[in-house]
Amino acid sequence: MPREIFDEEEFREISEYAIHCRVKRLKDIVKLKLRTKKILYTFKVDPLTAERLLRDISCDLIEL
Repeated sequence: MPREIFDEEEFREISEYAIHCRVKRLKDIVKLKLRTKKILYTFKVDPLTAERLLRDISCDLIEL
């Protein structure tokens, strides 16, 4: 089962050991999905915050 993250700092910490990040862009929201070895984490943010976060993370990005 996926787990939802609500904190931006927690997202950054998990992204350090994530395998990849999938980005799904909807009308007014962006879903960021971090795949780790065991768990899929999801984080819903607005498009401006998503762009800022995606510049900071080091794992592979996959656009959906």
